Amino acid sequence: MTDRYAVLGHPISHSKSPLIHRQFAEQTGQDISYEAIDAPLDGFAAMIERLRGEGYRGCNVTVPFKFEAFKLCAQLTGRAQAAQAVNTLFFRDGKILGDNTDGAGLVTDIEQNLGFRLLFKKVLLMGAGGAAHGVIWQLFNAGASIVVVNRTPEKAQKMVEDFASYGTVFASSYEGLAGKQFDVVVNATSSSLSDALPPLPPGIFSANSLAYDMMYGRDTPFLKFAREQGAAKLSDGLGMLVEQAAEAFCKWREVRPETAPVLAALRQG
Repeated sequence: MTDRYAVLGHPISHSKSPLIHRQFAEQTGQDISYEAIDAPLDGFAAMIERLRGEGYRGCNVTVPFKFEAFKLCAQLTGRAQAAQAVNTLFFRDGKILGDNTDGAGLVTDIEQNLGFRLLFKKVLLMGAGGAAHGVIWQLFNAGASIVVVNRTPEKAQKMVEDFASYGTVFASSYEGLAGKQFDVVVNATSSSLSDALPPLPPGIFSANSLAYDMMYGRDTPFLKFAREQGAAKLSDGLGMLVEQAAEAFCKWREVRPETAPVLAALRQG
């Protein structure tokens, strides 16, 4: 019997997750189906209950439901608890279990696919929403020191207070970044969805720096700015998408797919 999974978000029509999981299933011989479902902003919890009732085994969660998914879970992995946000749900024994594979996906993409070690690096994490919460713990684990910047500085400060026990982390306004440089700048904001550029000051990138935008599929204003500012390496978030999907697939199916051929096929396609 085919096991059913889905990804929920709003909007969701752009998602490559169904294609990725279909390739993982073919590669590993797993009998699953995986679809994209557009959940209404006020109906996420009801949609999860519907999927559970229809026999789905689990689902991925994307913008803007990661905090809401966290609240629905009866049990959480350590990294989901640390992130305070969930992107992977399991439906087992009548309970909803939650994990967060975003951070693992980001760090794997940066360190293994891009060959950029994070140990002792200074990281600027832009944003204080679900995407940023999902990756900060894994960035700590990789040995980075982190500055969180947000258009609403109070949100950045709150996030720093929540995560201060995990590692070296500071909050900043965009104005407060003037004169500072970072080895890695990660755009975890939604700015690229609207082709906007967060108000980064010039000179933000140190020598041999990496500019990483979690958005994928186009040359975003952030990546254009990074190129003009002399960032040594630029990357969109497609590798993170594939790696976090592989982590979720492995948790669901207990077999780890090879990500390199899937990522290569997506880059070519």
